[in-house]
Amino acid sequence: MGRIMKLDHIVILLSDLESNLPFYEVLLPKIGFAKTKDHIFGNSDGNYLDFRQAEDSEHEYRRFAPGLNHLGFTAPDRETIVRIQFEMAEAGFEVPEIQEFPDGSAIFFKDSEGMRIELASYK
Repeated sequence: MGRIMKLDHIVILLSDLESNLPFYEVLLPKIGFAKTKDHIFGNSDGNYLDFRQAEDSEHEYRRFAPGLNHLGFTAPDRETIVRIQFEMAEAGFEVPEIQEFPDGSAIFFKDSEGMRIELASYK
């Protein structure tokens, strides 16, 4: 078996980087990511999210199209999800309802292009 490599970074291309960056600048620090450069955020596990301007801004996010569907993060508990939901609303972002599942709770935030960020806690 070959050597296992850890995930280092994910590059996400946005049709309008400048208008979407404020959403990520508010949300990502709440889930353990710190801004390391103008549009790059890293966490203590050494994972980085790099947001960039797409060259083809006509192609928008589509939920079931090929490519990235959503980024999922595990919250320690449901209370953390409720707190972040409240804080994102306080910051002026549209926030969805928390969804309940047999094995836990989840919320799917969307940036202005529809890219989804899931926060989930499991029982």
